[in-house]
Amino acid sequence: MADPRIINVTLDERTILWRSADIEQERRIAIFDLIEDNSFAPARAYPDGYAGPYRIHLSVQEGRLQIDIKREDDSLLETMILGLARFRRPIRDYFAICDSYFQAIRSSTPAQIETIDMARRGIHDDAARTLIERLEGKIAIDFATARRLFTLICVLHIKA
Repeated sequence: MADPRIINVTLDERTILWRSADIEQERRIAIFDLIEDNSFAPARAYPDGYAGPYRIHLSVQEGRLQIDIKREDDSLLETMILGLARFRRPIRDYFAICDSYFQAIRSSTPAQIETIDMARRGIHDDAARTLIERLEGKIAIDFATARRLFTLICVLHIKA
């Protein structure tokens, strides 16, 4: 019986050089929320009919997102490669607005925080829609799954 969902997510820790406590918290929340509620259905029909649940491992290799899709028993089903050129600007913008947001939480008024948070959500939502488009025909995901995956893609891009 098909179970098109993610049950485990790991990130390639070798590509992450540094994370602040705020970013580490975002990563933990994104993974927790992703595992709790997601929709993830690779388009490829596997020879034995396997249709989930999935374990995924995310890494960035030479500017491309690598998604290792694995069975519940951790055996590899396939590796999906996705170019990240269309995500460079949203990632950069998202980092900038997150920095502003984390600073605002510590010293700004609730109205100022809400304004920054609305901008942050807007960038995040646009990037999630782009991710859904880029995965079309490869992996079917819902909007909430795309948002959480974008957060994890951003975490993989932290260099210093």
